Amino acid sequence: PTSTPMSSAADPSALAINGGPPAASARIPYGKQDISEADIAAVVDCLRSPLLTTGPKVAEFETAFAKYVGAPFAVAVANGTAALHCAAVAAGLGPGDEAIVSTLTFASTANCVLFTGATPVFADILPATLNIDPASVEAKITPRTKAVFAVDYGGQPCDYVALRAICDKHHLVLVADASHSYGATLHGRPVGALADLSTFSFHPVKNLCTGEGGMIIAHSEEHHAKLKLFRSHGITSDPFERARKGMHHYEMVSLGYNYRITDIQCALGLSQLTRLDEFIARRQQISAFYRAALADLAPKVTCVDDAPGTTNAHHLFVIQVNKEELGVPRDTVFEALRAENVGVNVHYPLVHLHPYYRETLGTGAGDCPVAEDKYARIISFPMYASMTDEEAQQCVDALKKVVAFYSK
Repeated sequence: PTSTPMSSAADPSALAINGGPPAASARIPYGKQDISEADIAAVVDCLRSPLLTTGPKVAEFETAFAKYVGAPFAVAVANGTAALHCAAVAAGLGPGDEAIVSTLTFASTANCVLFTGATPVFADILPATLNIDPASVEAKITPRTKAVFAVDYGGQPCDYVALRAICDKHHLVLVADASHSYGATLHGRPVGALADLSTFSFHPVKNLCTGEGGMIIAHSEEHHAKLKLFRSHGITSDPFERARKGMHHYEMVSLGYNYRITDIQCALGLSQLTRLDEFIARRQQISAFYRAALADLAPKVTCVDDAPGTTNAHHLFVIQVNKEELGVPRDTVFEALRAENVGVNVHYPLVHLHPYYRETLGTGAGDCPVAEDKYARIISFPMYASMTDEEAQQCVDALKKVVAFYSK
């Protein structure tokens, strides 16, 4: 995409929310999957195979994904929330324990801690990157703290150098919620190689799609064994393994869930994985265009920074509406952009301010002041690998049109 001067459609009277024509000719979503004919063929081939679940495609996908992120062990599961729950169990969380979690995340990152009987403790974020603040993490550590869940917000890796040092100092398990960031790097090291356990989501809007699906990356045999047991009822073998060995006996040795993923999903994941670098390169290209095209809107609207030493996988592209400069709050701009056919979103409502957490844990306003300030500003701009140059340009034109109106 290339930035072009605003057209006459930027006339304030032409705002779509006021009855004018929208800047985008059709609704542009904030994210969507990119499915190729090869993906479809891979799924069809699996559907014609003898095993649709607990079959060979699961192990193939695990092996391929582990190789991609440079890790020894991978366990595929039904979705990203299941991956987080498995990681919490593998980390040894239980009643009486605490785990420190970023508040700027989807609720499941904290919910998985509660699932184990442990208590999530919310850390604040860094104002530049919106990732978890290592200083806030260290300040929240108590004798009950057992793990830290860092969230790679938007696709940018957290400061795992600082987090690793803190976790090593206090003997904590470091978990990366890398649902946004696979394919990104920190100082040349890939996401998946930066924490004790890393979790991934393959929801359709993520960088790789299996419909629903998730993965946990582990670096120890102990964690790997716990993950495999917990994924499948705490049973020591799966039906495919028993059939292959000509055996029928199995034993349940611990309490687990049915968090298995199907071979159908893994067939799609294997096919998508061959294009993951291509997907991320396109997202990075769109991000670079957005940054250049929107630079003249600062300080009224600004983009979230990329930290030095990182490459960003750009699951999200996040802008900030600065009311002090523009004169109107985020939601006014959000509603105007939606009217312009730009399918913006907000990621995420802060977990510590959800009613359930307020009522259950007594959290509330003021607990995470930086996150609370940033939440009131942020908008997720459309970002997906199949986005056309024209769609990206229409998103830019729409935002400039809206900002021009409210700047009057």
